[in-house]
Amino acid sequence: MAANVQIEGNPAFARIPPWVKAKLRPIAIERIQQVYDWIENECVPAERIYKAQLKEARWTTPAIVTDLRKKAKAQGLFNLFLPNHFEESPGLTNLEYSCCAEIMGRVYWGAQTLNCHAPETGNIELLAKYCTPEQKKKWLHPLMNGDFSSAYSMTEPDRASSDATQVGIKMEITDKEVIINGRKLYGNCKYNDEMQIFILMGCSDPDNKNPWNRHTTLVVPANTPGLKQVRNLSIMGYDWAPEGHGEYLYENVRVPRENIILGPGRAFEIAQGRLGPGRIHHCMRLIGQAERAYELALVRCYEPRKKPRGKFIGEFDSNIERIAEMRMTIDAMRLVVLNAADTMDLQGNKAGRYAIAQSKIMVPNALLKVIDEAMQIYGGQGLTQHTPLPEIWTYARFVRVADGPDSAHRHQVGRDEMKTAQRFRERAEKYTARYKELCQKWNLEPEEFWGIV
Repeated sequence: MAANVQIEGNPAFARIPPWVKAKLRPIAIERIQQVYDWIENECVPAERIYKAQLKEARWTTPAIVTDLRKKAKAQGLFNLFLPNHFEESPGLTNLEYSCCAEIMGRVYWGAQTLNCHAPETGNIELLAKYCTPEQKKKWLHPLMNGDFSSAYSMTEPDRASSDATQVGIKMEITDKEVIINGRKLYGNCKYNDEMQIFILMGCSDPDNKNPWNRHTTLVVPANTPGLKQVRNLSIMGYDWAPEGHGEYLYENVRVPRENIILGPGRAFEIAQGRLGPGRIHHCMRLIGQAERAYELALVRCYEPRKKPRGKFIGEFDSNIERIAEMRMTIDAMRLVVLNAADTMDLQGNKAGRYAIAQSKIMVPNALLKVIDEAMQIYGGQGLTQHTPLPEIWTYARFVRVADGPDSAHRHQVGRDEMKTAQRFRERAEKYTARYKELCQKWNLEPEEFWGIV
């Protein structure tokens, strides 16, 4: 199919920068086109069908999603996110997948129809990277097949979870089992029967002198005795059904020791491995959400029934400038995300941590403004369920916190940059020494400034 796909003039590739197009392999060109056709023809027109079905059965995945997942799997469109260095990967690079993920993001649940949604993407990558063959057979392969869904459980209500060394849910590891006691927030809801496993991070060795070796990651089946969902957590007033975000109480929850992933005390190694591509998948999809908001704004700008003072909304100078700013912001943020994906492909996740942090910090903040402006163009109607804009805005606001608050990423970037200060002081001293040499050559008295090298 790829040989027949024309990139130039093709709306599937219209927003992809030239330098990225030059790197796309035939398999990626084919997948991007397939995903574009899928979202445009199967998902966007079905948004109100999804809402209607969800209203009938709040905590059951809408039938249209279940049906679309079967069709997508049959077409080979499942799990496109898994990088090509995994044996289970469908073969795309992070950069190539970014182009697909943006398109998926045009409909919030679009990625779910392709098994490319959170938290599945991060969890599947974690299981693919760290599980034994026996564990993969039990958990990874069913997840990749779409047989059930999963949750990642790390945040706690009584701890500063942005500092993960403080995660305090207790894990007592014996020779045969692990006994768990404590509370967690944000794991997907047990109300949905498809949610069958939690990947849980807890404290198993609180007295270890190395705080990075105190924690363990393991799998907890959702039906384990003692695991109780206290409530669903609303996000900015939305219940976020059918997946939701639960608050959980673990009371003497017992799981087999073989449910431990990688080994006791290795949770931080796993967490960092999970937060590579998975950390920016939200940003990739959010670009698509922002494009959708932008398109809705343009639609409103030339709505013939909305002509204040006899003019289209899009004919007012303020809105012309507003649209320009929205367009440029989305394009700039796309470059940030694509750069992070390309950096991970070329240099690895660890070397790409600045680019990943840059995406995580800049993209949600900038696109929140874009979506807010789209809502403003719609006036009061933009705050209602008449458009998807309020939910798109809420998702963008959530992404500022998901996978670590942006302030934590700023601190990381700033701390790393401060380590370079001495190098620049030494460079400045060399400039000053050379300046004094030039002053001597040209018979000038060197100027001195306090506090300046």
